Amino acid sequence: MSTAIVKEFWFVVGSQHLYGEEALAEVKAHAQAMTDALNKSGVLPYPLVLQDLAVSADKITSVMKEVNYRDEVAGVITWMHTFSPAKMWIRGTKLLQKPLLHLATQYNESIPWATIDMDFMNLNQAAHGDREYGFINARLQKQNKVVVGYWERAEVQKQIADWMDVAVAYNESFNIKVARFGDNMRNVGVTEGDKVEAQIQFGWTVDYFGIGDLVEYVNAVTAEEVDALFAEYAELYDFDYGTYSKEAWEASVKVQASYEIALKKFLDKGGYNAFTSNFEDLHGMKQLPGLAVQRLMAQGYGFAGEGDWKTAALDRLLKVMSHNQNTGFMEDYTYELAEGQEAILQSHMLEVDPSLASNKPKVLVSPLGIGDREDPARLVFDGKAGEGVVVSMADFGTHYKLLINEVTAFEPTVPAPNLPVARVLWQVKPNFQDGVKAWIENGGGHHTVVSLNLTTDQIITYAKLVKLDYVVIK
Repeated sequence: MSTAIVKEFWFVVGSQHLYGEEALAEVKAHAQAMTDALNKSGVLPYPLVLQDLAVSADKITSVMKEVNYRDEVAGVITWMHTFSPAKMWIRGTKLLQKPLLHLATQYNESIPWATIDMDFMNLNQAAHGDREYGFINARLQKQNKVVVGYWERAEVQKQIADWMDVAVAYNESFNIKVARFGDNMRNVGVTEGDKVEAQIQFGWTVDYFGIGDLVEYVNAVTAEEVDALFAEYAELYDFDYGTYSKEAWEASVKVQASYEIALKKFLDKGGYNAFTSNFEDLHGMKQLPGLAVQRLMAQGYGFAGEGDWKTAALDRLLKVMSHNQNTGFMEDYTYELAEGQEAILQSHMLEVDPSLASNKPKVLVSPLGIGDREDPARLVFDGKAGEGVVVSMADFGTHYKLLINEVTAFEPTVPAPNLPVARVLWQVKPNFQDGVKAWIENGGGHHTVVSLNLTTDQIITYAKLVKLDYVVIK
């Protein structure tokens, strides 16, 4: 499973016939120069493709219809080079079903006071055109992104790049398919949710499978396949045999290898890019999948434990948005309450995403006090440091709500020799007391997705696109 998605964005430049063909030719030349320079900047994660000038309602409508039809086009970036009457944009903008960014800029950085005349004024009317165009988008409630500033500046290009990642994730949201192996953990409230409404609002498909469906795939895995994958583990990770004999330790790890192979085959055959498991539903399984799940998350599959399909889908969504960098499923576990050092220890029974690892993971086998199965293997590591954002999706019965909290992750400085799971530590903003209180009061769940690559602004941009209620704690 890859988060490398081939997409492009169309650059649509607004003007009108009023200014004459000579002026329009200059507009097109400026637009082409901007397109070429932005593509060569190395900042944009996806290519920009210039379209014919938007000089009439028919042209605009035709372009927007084509955007909807073309799967490879993830969204539209518009620029008002001159004044482009907004009534021309109504039909096409209403029809547009993909993300829209309004780039409020102009070709020249500074006003040429020594030579400026009315010809220059009429041709370079971005300040005029931006307000006319912005009005109609606001009236149509398009929830479009607005980026303001000179187009050659690094900070402006970074804002465009961040939006592109959100736009691609928005499109990918309609392709998210979650396979649930077993049901939700019994008696837990936060992992429940309306799957039909999630498909309507977010595009997520959520399918249930009995654990026996997966067991069939596990039983079909060959010893040769397992040995080959075990050799890969030996190259990538340190092995910690602990108190186990080498034979018993390797046997446990190879069970996880068979699970990884079986899960990947099952998911790929059905077109699933996210999944859940549940320690209460392991009939026919020797272990709870641990190392296997961690490996699949590192490859870009979304995941959450205890049947939490909402967080599994959210994990896949944010992995696409972040190019699967420093982003993964997480769970609040234990508080650090020493004065001035308040933090939260994040972990899970087994399944912590190794994309967050700051050191070389080691493979460890250890008992698991729940699930009543054999001792499972897992990857153990310490989490990275960095500024990040943690999100949680909650179903309140009448609506979905997204909780967003900014955090500062830091690498642990004290060893934990008896902790047989990976650990991630972070401090919440604005401070421990207010951050935790706000999270609890707003119904934030214990299952989350954290990203040290994404920003609050990107999460909000997505939430607006799908008309999702959200709360920001920072």
